Amino acid sequence: MPSVSAMIIFNLSSYNPGPFILIGIPGLEQFHVWIGIPFCIIYIVAVVGNCILLYLIVVDHSLHEPMFFFLSMLAMTDLILSTAGVPKTLSIFWLGAREITFPGCLTQMFFLHYSFVLDSAILMAMAFDRYVAICSPLRYATILTPKTIIKSAMGISFGSFCIILPDVFLLTRLPFCRTRIIPHTYCEHIGVAQLACADISINIWYGFCVPIMTVISDVILIAVSYALILWAVFRLPSQDACQKALSTCGSHVCVILMFYTPAFFSILAHRFGHNVSRTFHIMFANLYIVIPPALNPMVYGVKTKQIRDEVILLFSTKGTG
Repeated sequence: MPSVSAMIIFNLSSYNPGPFILIGIPGLEQFHVWIGIPFCIIYIVAVVGNCILLYLIVVDHSLHEPMFFFLSMLAMTDLILSTAGVPKTLSIFWLGAREITFPGCLTQMFFLHYSFVLDSAILMAMAFDRYVAICSPLRYATILTPKTIIKSAMGISFGSFCIILPDVFLLTRLPFCRTRIIPHTYCEHIGVAQLACADISINIWYGFCVPIMTVISDVILIAVSYALILWAVFRLPSQDACQKALSTCGSHVCVILMFYTPAFFSILAHRFGHNVSRTFHIMFANLYIVIPPALNPMVYGVKTKQIRDEVILLFSTKGTG
């Protein structure tokens, strides 16, 4: 029989695991250097685009409106989402830095999942903002007061935090006494839990059901908001007003589709897609954390007149300066 001291050492090493190994994209290891180039370019576009968006919203008083406040929240959350995953991915691709400590893994996992749930909540808040602006324009200023906006921002931020924080504790309770090799470019809840030598039923059901139900409720509320918006828009007497309202909502719809389509595919493929190639799934999961953050500023820059005008003014001023 093993001695008591040996059992204690085993338990300590199990509950305080050493570093994990992220192997990147399985099956494409020989192409990591080349795959990293477009990932780096897209990441730079995401960072620059969202920083410009934040700068314009902060310095231009005409953009100090509820819609642009939520847009600035979306830009900050997109920066968190992409920065939590892409730099580590590039270090794996280019430097072979595959090790990540257990606390580092938990931190990365928390910010990736937190930013996903928060992004969804922000899109719901933006849909409500558009609903009030188009369906009750005369009451817009009284409904969406600065105090209400701040409370809403704090509420969705804290709510998202409370939804994702249990994931961290669900992982810290697990013993890791088998392989510590993660076939991915970043740490995510179920992927890490599957390495444990213990029952992970709670991890699977909480990690899948709670965020999914939260996001689905956001999607339902977004769909209801836009159904009411369309119903109100097509009743407008003026054709110009109708087109302006549809154009305003068009950018939001594009962003919503870009966010939810790959997100739901990645989540469902992880849970049910046993026939989906692991290489394809992980490649898609990596695109999901970098493509929407890069495209969102472009969509809003093209579709929103106030931002488009400010971007043109910013760069024309730089050019003549």
